[in-house]
Amino acid sequence: MAWALIFDLDGTLVDSAPDLLGATNAVLEAAGRAPMDTTSLRHMVGFGARSLIIQAMAATGAPADDPEMDRLTAIFMDHYRVHLADFSRPFPGVEQTLKRLKADGTRMGVLTNKPAELTGPLLERLDLAGYFTAVYGAGRKSYTKPDPRIFHDVVEELIGEEGGAGVMIGDSITDLSTARAAGAPCILMSYGYTPVPARELGADMVLDDFTQLPEALKRLTL
Repeated sequence: MAWALIFDLDGTLVDSAPDLLGATNAVLEAAGRAPMDTTSLRHMVGFGARSLIIQAMAATGAPADDPEMDRLTAIFMDHYRVHLADFSRPFPGVEQTLKRLKADGTRMGVLTNKPAELTGPLLERLDLAGYFTAVYGAGRKSYTKPDPRIFHDVVEELIGEEGGAGVMIGDSITDLSTARAAGAPCILMSYGYTPVPARELGADMVLDDFTQLPEALKRLTL
């Protein structure tokens, strides 16, 4: 049976928190707010840029007014676009594991709520793009995670009409909710950005190290 691995990006494949922090603090500075630190920001990642801004504004003062959001989002995107991969790096073991999986013929895609216009360039900058034959970021479709339709879109692109199954591999409740809504198994990484520890979310498996993934997949019932 053909099957596909669907990976989240931020907090799963890539530690992007340092560059997301820079963009977030650019927004806070423009709004006259105090800057945030990485520890606080890590638990806000994974729901898209607007959600990150809303959370950051609420954490540093009064919530952002709706009329402000377009301007603040533009500040975030302008800064992040320029500093997309200044300090972001793949988590330990990611590159070697993806290389092994690709050599084994595994079909792999990325499904993230990061804007699509930034997802591809980040993967390119970090030399990860070549491992994935389907890349879906926010804006590619009118819906995003946890809507199960986006998961099924990625699986269909990867395996077509052959039939098979997809596995969601992520770090947060968003990834787990996507998998559950799609009727798919889910593996979470414990090192990611979730405010609730991954082991408390109820995934099929939780791994501490990305290099454990190939062996974990052998134990997973699809």
